[in-house]
Amino acid sequence: MSLLNQHLKRNKKGEVILDKGLRAPCFILVRPQMAENIGMAARAMMNCGVFDLRVVAPRESPTNEKAFSASSGAELILQQAQVFETLSQAVSDLNFLIATTARARDMEKKVLTAEENMPILLRHIKNGEKVGILFGCERTGLLNDELALADNLLTIPLNPAHTSLNLSQAVLLVGYEWLKALQAQSENSAKIQPSLASKEELVQFLERFEKILDEKGYYRWSLKKPRMRRNLNNIFVKAGLTKQEIRTLHGVLNTLTGRR
Repeated sequence: MSLLNQHLKRNKKGEVILDKGLRAPCFILVRPQMAENIGMAARAMMNCGVFDLRVVAPRESPTNEKAFSASSGAELILQQAQVFETLSQAVSDLNFLIATTARARDMEKKVLTAEENMPILLRHIKNGEKVGILFGCERTGLLNDELALADNLLTIPLNPAHTSLNLSQAVLLVGYEWLKALQAQSENSAKIQPSLASKEELVQFLERFEKILDEKGYYRWSLKKPRMRRNLNNIFVKAGLTKQEIRTLHGVLNTLTGRR
């Protein structure tokens, strides 16, 4: 089963949600100029499992035939896209908003990379909040007044001499970082941390290990024994051994000593 199949579902209203009832973010295109770019942005969203598209004051409709053609199979996103006259209308139901920008702005806002922003976005989603990401128009990007609505700014580190991106490229890069964050969150929550061995279990193993080394004549220089013993002990302490690993090491010692 793919990562998206594991996480993306639909609720009774037909909205695409994450597992455990969490909503995916919405992507908001502000004043896009070309239907083809809207279609390619929808294609990039579909690639990354983001289905909520909002479009503010587009020059051409998201359901334009040129948009459908450029979407390459992502028509569903275009058909369900919401169109708004103003940005304030488009974000009115959102609790947390991130805005993309390629240029440094004189604003008291956090400016983070897409990779840095996504865990923050996920935390808000886990809190049951609705979140969105803004993308500006192809020619000018987002205006300062539009950026002012955002909680965080998002920048993509590129060649300083050429930071220009096609709208769909920006959507794909940000969407990919969202998908990575979702996967990392899933892997971390799915991991079952094994129980570490107790200090008592560790000490018992180390004492047995030292006794066997003594019997085999490892500590030939008595003056060096304390330091050699500490060095060996540190190797095992730093390893953070689990209960099972301690049992395995005892089995190794049994084999080496001919004991059961």
